[in-house]
Amino acid sequence: MELKGKKIGVALTGSFCTYKKVFQELEKLAEEGAQIQTIFSEAAQSIDSRFGKAEDYVKEAERITGRKPMLTISEAEPIGPGNLLNLLILLPCTGNTIAKLANGITDTPALMAAKAHLRNEKPLLLSISTNDALGMNMKNIGLLLNAKHIYFIPFGQDNPQKKPNSMIAHTELLIPAAKAALEGKQYQPLILAY
Repeated sequence: MELKGKKIGVALTGSFCTYKKVFQELEKLAEEGAQIQTIFSEAAQSIDSRFGKAEDYVKEAERITGRKPMLTISEAEPIGPGNLLNLLILLPCTGNTIAKLANGITDTPALMAAKAHLRNEKPLLLSISTNDALGMNMKNIGLLLNAKHIYFIPFGQDNPQKKPNSMIAHTELLIPAAKAALEGKQYQPLILAY
């Protein structure tokens, strides 16, 4: 499946340590010819961190995509009724977002985008980045692994010695995982060593 011309949403949440890789993958999606609409959670659009300023990330997303990011729940809600996307990617998808998604909580623009998109029974691709994947969030990941229309970019433990419960997606596999999700398939293998 080609990504050229596909309408792809990319919802950013607050795992700022992954943003360098996130924006590299956003560039690759653009190079593939996808029509990209970014959505920023409140954390992603407002928290400055040692990894960069939120305002700069919002501007960079607009530069790459040529579109203003969606920044509010009300801006993201029409994704559903308007059937605006072929694929939505939560990139990165934090443990907080995983937990809320698994439990039907819609209180950020990124989660509203996910809820609105899933109502159309279209694929949602998760790029997990959480320090508690093998802890409190494992049950939520398990629920999402069994949910219809939800797929994962392959992931693995990023630092098992210092952070034994932490797992992060192999974002370099975003393109093949996105193509598989558009075909209704989970890209395999799902769990890879880091």
